[in-house]
Amino acid sequence: MASSPPPLSRAPKTVPKGDLATEITASLVVFLVALPLCIGVAVASGVPAELGIISGVIGGLVVGAARGSTLQVSGPAAGLAALVAETVLEYGVAMLGVIVLFSGLLQIVLGLVRLGRFFQAISLAVVQGMLAGIGLPLMFSQAYPAMDAKAPGTPLENMAGVPGLLADTFADPQALIAAGLGTVTVVLSFLWKKVPGPVRKVPAALVAVGIGIAVAALPGVEVKTLQVGNLLASVDMPGPAQFAGLADVGIITAILTFTVIASAESLFTAAAVDRMHDGPRTRYNPELIAQGAGNTIAGLLGALPITAVVARSSANVQAGAKTRLSRTLHGLWLLAFALLLPQVLALIPISVLAGVLVHSGWKLFAPEEFPKMWRQDRGEFAVMTLTTLVIVATALLEGVLFGLAAGIVLAAVRMSQTVIRQHVEEDTAKVVMAGNATFLRLPQVIEALEAAAEAGKPRIRLDLTGVTHLDHACRSQVEEFTAQQRGKGLRVELLMPGPAKRLPTEADREPESVPDEASARAGARLDPLPRRPVSVPASASASASASTSAGAPGPTAEWFYLDTTPMPEDFAQRYAEEYAQDYGSVYGSDQGRSYGEGEGTPGPSYDYFR
Repeated sequence: MASSPPPLSRAPKTVPKGDLATEITASLVVFLVALPLCIGVAVASGVPAELGIISGVIGGLVVGAARGSTLQVSGPAAGLAALVAETVLEYGVAMLGVIVLFSGLLQIVLGLVRLGRFFQAISLAVVQGMLAGIGLPLMFSQAYPAMDAKAPGTPLENMAGVPGLLADTFADPQALIAAGLGTVTVVLSFLWKKVPGPVRKVPAALVAVGIGIAVAALPGVEVKTLQVGNLLASVDMPGPAQFAGLADVGIITAILTFTVIASAESLFTAAAVDRMHDGPRTRYNPELIAQGAGNTIAGLLGALPITAVVARSSANVQAGAKTRLSRTLHGLWLLAFALLLPQVLALIPISVLAGVLVHSGWKLFAPEEFPKMWRQDRGEFAVMTLTTLVIVATALLEGVLFGLAAGIVLAAVRMSQTVIRQHVEEDTAKVVMAGNATFLRLPQVIEALEAAAEAGKPRIRLDLTGVTHLDHACRSQVEEFTAQQRGKGLRVELLMPGPAKRLPTEADREPESVPDEASARAGARLDPLPRRPVSVPASASASASASTSAGAPGPTAEWFYLDTTPMPEDFAQRYAEEYAQDYGSVYGSDQGRSYGEGEGTPGPSYDYFR
């Protein structure tokens, strides 16, 4: 007896195996990128710098350890800085914790009801435009700390102030040294991958930090360095007085606003980061829950809100990370250095860290993608460019929403491609339409119908059987035109699109439709397949008598959905054979089968007209 085959086992999922040394070095690179961002976002938000570091630690240790994403890194983001600053100015730093706390709880609820995957529906052009819109302002904003100066504010102001920044830098020797350190960092970041041998495994950012610390220690050099205060003393947990503020409508509005913007920014960033690597894709609902957990803890500690950050995530991918270990460790480095080694952080020049961010901004901007998109699809190029410009001019969420709207409009215009052909044959003006007829093409439809009416022929034939989608606006226009022309005494033939005919069943047949022996011998024919009339607007009923008297069909005339599929060559022979099999019992044959039963049922090619 043959042995039964072994049961099939499911193939194990392939999990990327990251080299431990690579994961550690990648975490250090992310740490160097995250540190100035945490401090800079906190300062821009109008809160102590230590609160930014606390949020960065939570983004690494809490969100980084979750299973939603693999390489995406979270922390305080510049996209929320303006909103946080307005909230702090209006309600105070103490109320910020309550707002962030309940925003996190709402994010968890949104993830549990599985709304996270909604954010996957985003165009590639919008994603690339978002990355460029983040990278370009990042470069200009970090150009100022790279020269030991303070950025004016908005991206447009930062761009406009570059000439004055260069003039001030060349006039100040210390600012010139800082600019030199920032420039060396950027150059190393671009050229380090060409360094031969095992030296290349050391991240360029670490080398730049080492050079910066050495130069800053030289006599006579007075460049600005990082300054971090007591982390634990900055924790301000909300109390009963803050929770009482939930009765304020403004606080509720702020919670909803934070929830929407933080969720959108995180999951849009996830879509962008997934395109940077070939590892596991983000699981959107678990990632939204992870972001909510991070914001819940950040709110309890009175820290800044957390979102996914493209600059850190792209640095993580570019450093060669493959697992969640690198992003989790980066939170550990932030915590360790801020608590145990603040004096070490005080040795790092700010200009070096700004240089690291300038390089990250250039990689995000990716100027080579614009001519590439232009060659591939000029419509998508327009969406990509508009998304970038709106983000630079306003903010991240506004730009992404504008890009999504532009992408939807582009898709709608392209989907609504209607081919309209007009010609006159003898006494008939014909209009043939194919494709998708939507309200966007209504002007062309009206023009074609009016031209057919102005042809002066007694008969008009409107063939819409080739239309795959006919929306309400176009259908109403065609039906109103038909009724009007029939009311004028013209004969209008209207062929509308419709679904395929249903095959008749035994229940559809009336008992008397099966011929008895006498009628069969007399040569009686079978009834045709059920007919499907096309509805005509009731507004045309008033013109019924006029049309009928003129010999043209009235508004209540029946029109049929025609099957234009060509008949097969052997149709006549097959029909005769199947007819004899189906109704042979009527003629005394024992081979017959009743109509509508088994293989004898006529197929879709049978189309009867009477």
